[in-house]
Amino acid sequence: MFFKQLATTESSLSYFYGCAGLSKSVAVDVVAGDEEWFIEESRKAGVPITYVIDTHVHADHYSGGQALAERVGAPYCLHESNRGAASFEFMPLTDGQVLNVGNVKIKVLHTPGHTPDSVCLLVTDARRGEAPWFLNTGDTLFVGAVGRPDLAGREREMAGVLYDSLHGKLLCLPDEVEVFPGHHAGSVCGAGLSGKPSSTLGFERRWNPALSMGRDEFVAQITREMPPRPPQMEAMMGANLGLARV
Repeated sequence: MFFKQLATTESSLSYFYGCAGLSKSVAVDVVAGDEEWFIEESRKAGVPITYVIDTHVHADHYSGGQALAERVGAPYCLHESNRGAASFEFMPLTDGQVLNVGNVKIKVLHTPGHTPDSVCLLVTDARRGEAPWFLNTGDTLFVGAVGRPDLAGREREMAGVLYDSLHGKLLCLPDEVEVFPGHHAGSVCGAGLSGKPSSTLGFERRWNPALSMGRDEFVAQITREMPPRPPQMEAMMGANLGLARV
């Protein structure tokens, strides 16, 4: 398995990984303007891009996912809840679905809370074993923090949904599973993010303050400490759904 993390604009983190032996790969959370980087990395690896995935419809930056997918002839993937909202065709992702990327297996976990459509990607390298290796957590779980729950409105309700996603889908996984989030420090998609671009579930379980709270305390705390909403949020979300031009 090969794996690359790209630090990009708006404190975002994007990913390119896959199976060189069976010539399949995936691009995750591509930022607009970075499409050429993925194409060049694909060329250098000698592996075509099989899937392009956004972990949710982003509100803090313009996505390059659909544009990259069109350029390389791969399906563009979003959670199925975006049917009827997006103006373009996409491959719908469902909870529990497994994408086969050669020896790399990607299990889709629907983890609403930051947004209703948020997903995390649980990745296993079959050549190393059957146990999951790492998670792309998007804006659900960060290093040292969790995603903000107010972008869809109903912040207290969505904070409760986020708590349930974290405890019902992520924190039941083994401690050694690595965490690769969608942002690091400087992002407005959460409060208190670390500058470190990866962690493990065990370390976050022990040291991430949001993960040691009960549900009521969690809801009260994260709705009290939210940063200002991203500038041009509505325009970015509209563009990322194909409803407006950049």
